[in-house]
Amino acid sequence: MEYLFDYGLFLAQTITFVVAVLLLMSGIVAISQRRKAEQEGHIEVHKVNDKYKDISDTLNEAVTDQQGRKALLKARNKSDKATAKAAKKQRKKGEDAVESTRKRLYVLDFDGDMRASATDQLREEVSAVLPHIRDGDEILLRLESPGGLVHGYGLAASQLKRITDAGAPLTIAVDKVAASGGYMMACVAPHIIAAPFAVLGSIGVLAQLPNFHRLLKKHDIDFELLTAGEYKRTLTLFGENTDKGREKFMEDLEITHKLFKAFVAENRPTLDIDKVATGEIWYGSDALKMGLIDALQTSDAFVQEQLKNKDVFEVRYAKKKHWQEKLGLAASGAVERSVLKLWQHNSGPHS
Repeated sequence: MEYLFDYGLFLAQTITFVVAVLLLMSGIVAISQRRKAEQEGHIEVHKVNDKYKDISDTLNEAVTDQQGRKALLKARNKSDKATAKAAKKQRKKGEDAVESTRKRLYVLDFDGDMRASATDQLREEVSAVLPHIRDGDEILLRLESPGGLVHGYGLAASQLKRITDAGAPLTIAVDKVAASGGYMMACVAPHIIAAPFAVLGSIGVLAQLPNFHRLLKKHDIDFELLTAGEYKRTLTLFGENTDKGREKFMEDLEITHKLFKAFVAENRPTLDIDKVATGEIWYGSDALKMGLIDALQTSDAFVQEQLKNKDVFEVRYAKKKHWQEKLGLAASGAVERSVLKLWQHNSGPHS
């Protein structure tokens, strides 16, 4: 009997241990799944009207005397009551009537790098906004990019095509630069605005790479590149480049340029594409004359105009960064600051 008792106790302990391990593993899996979801990011929405209302209130309080502040407060309370009364009246007619009282402007941002890395964020933002677009609503994209890889910016432009294909009004605002791949994105919009000294155009294709063949040959270092297919590799970093390879490489560049020109011409049919697709850049004022943009206006001026009649919402997809990314950004920032300090020290008091 004692043997059976010991065996039963051992069995119970074993089962308890196994159950505990299973529960622990389940908990770890659940936490990892939750962390994975958090790392994927989330949508953040900020109402711009409230931001400017707070700024206006602060400024009015600073520059207006006590009597004036009382008058402003009285007028504000009267306006708020009228708005609340109108909303209550509309609510009786149904929720749809309340939603239709003010149109909306959704503001997105695209800060482009060589790989068009912000395309992932743009995809999520467009997916979030499109289902909520109603008649009269608009989308503004504040775009900044000097261009980069063709396939990256081609995908980014396709994300903007989702907006126009859905029939939603889209405006692109360029405050600093939208060149090459940046302009490939911008031309998708029916309406493009730019600051007077913003840089636009560069409708061309560029490729460059160093070649170390002579250096390797000087040091008696052999390099072998094995390919299957006549044009699997045209120009290389370490092998000896041939005229035939260069000719094929140039042919590929010309094909890409033709596709770029055709894309711009399709989206802006009034452009003299042969005149602007030379790889040149133009500042805002000249870009307007060339037909690359539709108006000279900053994104700030455009948004403030819309505040009068629309509810303006900034929409941003915030992607959670790993600690490695944070460390890399911190190191990059430290290097930039060091370079800037060194430049300022060497350049003296001049700007």
